[in-house]
Amino acid sequence: MNDMSSIAAEAVAGAPVEERRLGRLALMLSVPALLAVVGLYFWLTGGRTVSTDNAQINAHVVEVTSEVAGRVVDVYVGENQTVKKGDLLFRIDPAPYRIALMEAEAAVGNAQLTVAQLQSTYHAKQADTQKSASDVGLARDTFRRQQELLARGFTTRASFDAAKAGLAAAQAERMSAASDAESARAVLGTSKAGGHPQVEAAMAARDKAQLDLTHTEIRAPIDGTISQAEKLQPGTMAVQMLPLANVVSNHGYWIDANFKETQLDKIRIGQRAEIEIDAMPGRTLKGHVIGINAGTGGQFSLLPPQNATGNWVKVTQRVPVRIQIDDRLDRPLVAGWSAHVTVRVAD
Repeated sequence: MNDMSSIAAEAVAGAPVEERRLGRLALMLSVPALLAVVGLYFWLTGGRTVSTDNAQINAHVVEVTSEVAGRVVDVYVGENQTVKKGDLLFRIDPAPYRIALMEAEAAVGNAQLTVAQLQSTYHAKQADTQKSASDVGLARDTFRRQQELLARGFTTRASFDAAKAGLAAAQAERMSAASDAESARAVLGTSKAGGHPQVEAAMAARDKAQLDLTHTEIRAPIDGTISQAEKLQPGTMAVQMLPLANVVSNHGYWIDANFKETQLDKIRIGQRAEIEIDAMPGRTLKGHVIGINAGTGGQFSLLPPQNATGNWVKVTQRVPVRIQIDDRLDRPLVAGWSAHVTVRVAD
């Protein structure tokens, strides 16, 4: 009986030892297996994607400038206000340009009056030419009669010479009248468009004055949001082509991801991309590659790097890769937001 009890006690005591032994064995086997699975995963997925966190959102930004100079009298928008294309943003004092338009219209009238006077002068010169031609005909007839009479002895040499001189004078007068008419016609000459150059120049000045008056109203060039409009205040002096505000487009966002040059080997246009925006945590947007820049960022800087120096140090360059966002957005993005981009180069 005691032997049976001792055997049972030994069996009970040996069970935990066996379990601990099996647990250690399982642990020893699971660690290599886990490492093998992780290694297999990285081996299968390695090289299938490239990513960078040096990326930002970009959008079309249009500078709002004035094509004419003047003082701002009315402002209709404010900072961060949403506008539509064609909305009136501000107005420049139109009074000087309205006066300039009136002067240009008066100049057109003066030019037309001058041309009318030139036409009258030309017609008068043409009439003088016709009269001179008639005088030449009369002088020629008189000369012929005197020539016949002189041959018959019925006139004097003096009368014949006078008729001859009268013919020469009439011919000279006709040539002078023709020259004056040609000169008047040349002054009245027309341009290729068919009008008088003086009138066309005055009309062009009038059209420019009208255009300048139209440009006193500055309207939104695109749909978007007003930005950096602090300088846009009534009383501000608008300088021609100097920006007073910006309009940031609410449509057509894209991502410029700056990949290292060593990552570009497998990047191709059309490959899928995943975008994680820092300002939108927990959300991944889908996109695709639409372009690879033809130069590194440094090449387009104000002072490109000069590597032909004695102290040159090799630095890995970055090349902008443009990513188009494919997902429909339920909120407008902000140009300049940071993002993390992963491109599936295996595609």
